[in-house]
Amino acid sequence: MTLTDPQARTLHLIGAYYEAFNAGEPAALLALLSGDVRHDINEGETQHGREAFGAFLRRMDSHYRERVTDLVVMATPDGTRAAAEFVIHGEYLRTDPGLPEARGQTYVLPVGAFFEVRDEKITRVTNYYNLAEWTRQVQGNP
Repeated sequence: MTLTDPQARTLHLIGAYYEAFNAGEPAALLALLSGDVRHDINEGETQHGREAFGAFLRRMDSHYRERVTDLVVMATPDGTRAAAEFVIHGEYLRTDPGLPEARGQTYVLPVGAFFEVRDEKITRVTNYYNLAEWTRQVQGNP
Protein backbone atom coordinates (compact mmCIF):
# COMPACT_ATOMS: atom_id res chain seq x y z
CA MET A 1 0.00 0.00 0.00
CA THR A 2 1.12 3.53 -0.74
CA LEU A 3 -0.20 6.79 0.66
CA THR A 4 -2.04 7.25 -2.64
CA ASP A 5 -4.24 4.31 -1.56
CA PRO A 6 -7.35 5.54 0.37
CA GLN A 7 -7.03 2.72 2.93
CA ALA A 8 -3.38 3.55 3.60
CA ARG A 9 -4.18 7.27 3.97
CA THR A 10 -6.89 6.50 6.51
CA LEU A 11 -4.61 4.14 8.46
CA HIS A 12 -2.00 6.91 8.52
CA LEU A 13 -4.61 9.50 9.60
CA ILE A 14 -5.87 7.41 12.53
CA GLY A 15 -2.29 6.61 13.54
CA ALA A 16 -1.52 10.35 13.55
CA TYR A 17 -4.61 10.94 15.73
CA TYR A 18 -3.28 8.59 18.41
CA GLU A 19 0.28 9.92 18.07
CA ALA A 20 -1.05 13.42 18.80
CA PHE A 21 -3.11 12.03 21.71
CA ASN A 22 -0.08 10.33 23.26
CA ALA A 23 2.12 13.38 22.70
CA GLY A 24 -0.40 15.59 24.53
CA GLU A 25 -0.79 17.79 21.45
CA PRO A 26 -4.49 18.70 21.29
CA ALA A 27 -3.99 21.25 18.48
CA ALA A 28 -2.39 18.58 16.27
CA LEU A 29 -5.21 16.14 17.11
CA LEU A 30 -7.93 18.72 16.40
CA ALA A 31 -6.31 19.57 13.05
CA LEU A 32 -7.09 16.00 11.91
CA LEU A 33 -10.84 16.47 12.49
CA SER A 34 -13.43 17.93 10.16
CA GLY A 35 -15.12 21.11 11.36
CA ASP A 36 -18.40 19.20 11.72
CA VAL A 37 -16.94 16.12 13.44
CA ARG A 38 -19.42 13.93 15.34
CA HIS A 39 -18.14 12.69 18.69
CA ASP A 40 -20.02 9.85 20.39
CA ILE A 41 -18.86 9.89 24.00
CA ASN A 42 -18.78 6.52 25.77
CA GLU A 43 -22.10 6.08 27.64
CA GLY A 44 -22.77 9.77 27.10
CA GLU A 45 -24.00 12.32 24.63
CA THR A 46 -23.16 12.95 21.00
CA GLN A 47 -21.40 16.24 20.37
CA HIS A 48 -20.83 18.00 17.07
CA GLY A 49 -18.02 20.23 15.87
CA ARG A 50 -14.30 20.68 16.39
CA GLU A 51 -14.86 23.32 19.09
CA ALA A 52 -16.96 20.92 21.19
CA PHE A 53 -14.31 18.23 20.71
CA GLY A 54 -11.64 20.68 21.88
CA ALA A 55 -13.69 21.50 25.00
CA PHE A 56 -14.06 17.77 25.67
CA LEU A 57 -10.28 17.31 25.40
CA ARG A 58 -9.63 20.19 27.81
CA ARG A 59 -12.07 18.72 30.34
CA MET A 60 -10.52 15.27 30.00
CA ASP A 61 -6.99 16.66 30.37
CA SER A 62 -7.98 18.38 33.61
CA HIS A 63 -9.28 15.11 35.13
CA TYR A 64 -7.17 12.35 33.54
CA ARG A 65 -3.70 11.59 32.22
CA GLU A 66 -3.91 8.83 29.62
CA ARG A 67 -1.70 6.98 27.16
CA VAL A 68 -2.64 4.58 24.36
CA THR A 69 -0.66 1.35 23.92
CA ASP A 70 -1.06 -1.81 21.85
CA LEU A 71 -2.79 0.13 19.07
CA VAL A 72 -4.23 -1.81 16.14
CA VAL A 73 -5.98 0.16 13.37
CA MET A 74 -8.10 -1.30 10.57
CA ALA A 75 -9.70 0.54 7.64
CA THR A 76 -12.07 -0.24 4.81
CA PRO A 77 -10.53 -0.45 1.33
CA ASP A 78 -12.17 2.85 0.31
CA GLY A 79 -10.79 4.57 3.44
CA THR A 80 -14.15 5.95 4.59
CA ARG A 81 -14.33 3.95 7.83
CA ALA A 82 -11.82 2.74 10.37
CA ALA A 83 -11.68 0.98 13.70
CA ALA A 84 -9.03 0.95 16.40
CA GLU A 85 -8.43 -1.36 19.32
CA PHE A 86 -6.01 -0.38 22.06
CA VAL A 87 -5.29 -0.35 25.77
CA ILE A 88 -5.62 2.90 27.67
CA HIS A 89 -3.34 3.41 30.67
CA GLY A 90 -4.57 6.25 32.82
CA GLU A 91 -4.33 8.19 36.04
CA TYR A 92 -7.40 9.79 37.59
CA LEU A 93 -6.13 13.25 38.60
CA ARG A 94 -9.19 15.27 39.65
CA THR A 95 -12.74 14.20 40.45
CA ASP A 96 -14.98 14.24 37.40
CA PRO A 97 -18.55 15.24 38.43
CA GLY A 98 -20.80 12.21 38.91
CA LEU A 99 -17.87 9.78 39.18
CA PRO A 100 -15.91 8.43 42.15
CA GLU A 101 -13.50 10.70 44.01
CA ALA A 102 -10.08 11.06 42.38
CA ARG A 103 -7.00 10.27 44.45
CA GLY A 104 -4.44 9.65 41.71
CA GLN A 105 -5.73 6.12 41.03
CA THR A 106 -4.43 4.32 37.96
CA TYR A 107 -6.40 2.16 35.55
CA VAL A 108 -5.85 0.00 32.49
CA LEU A 109 -8.74 -0.67 30.09
CA PRO A 110 -9.27 -2.12 26.63
CA VAL A 111 -10.96 0.37 24.30
CA GLY A 112 -12.59 0.18 20.89
CA ALA A 113 -12.98 3.21 18.65
CA PHE A 114 -14.74 3.73 15.35
CA PHE A 115 -14.12 6.46 12.79
CA GLU A 116 -15.59 7.87 9.62
CA VAL A 117 -13.34 9.77 7.23
CA ARG A 118 -14.11 12.22 4.43
CA ASP A 119 -11.63 14.30 2.43
CA GLU A 120 -8.78 12.99 4.61
CA LYS A 121 -10.34 14.37 7.80
CA ILE A 122 -11.97 12.45 10.64
CA THR A 123 -15.72 13.12 10.60
CA ARG A 124 -16.80 10.74 13.40
CA VAL A 125 -15.15 9.41 16.55
CA THR A 126 -17.01 6.84 18.65
CA ASN A 127 -15.28 5.32 21.71
CA TYR A 128 -16.35 2.29 23.74
CA TYR A 129 -14.93 1.01 27.01
CA ASN A 130 -16.32 -0.68 30.09
CA LEU A 131 -17.24 2.13 32.52
CA ALA A 132 -18.16 -0.38 35.25
CA GLU A 133 -14.63 -1.85 35.03
CA TRP A 134 -13.09 1.63 35.14
CA THR A 135 -15.18 2.40 38.23
CA ARG A 136 -14.13 -0.88 39.87
CA GLN A 137 -10.48 -0.08 39.27
CA VAL A 138 -10.60 3.48 40.61
CA GLN A 139 -12.61 2.40 43.66
CA GLY A 140 -10.07 -0.34 44.38
CA ASN A 141 -12.60 -3.18 44.39
CA PRO A 142 -11.32 -6.67 43.53
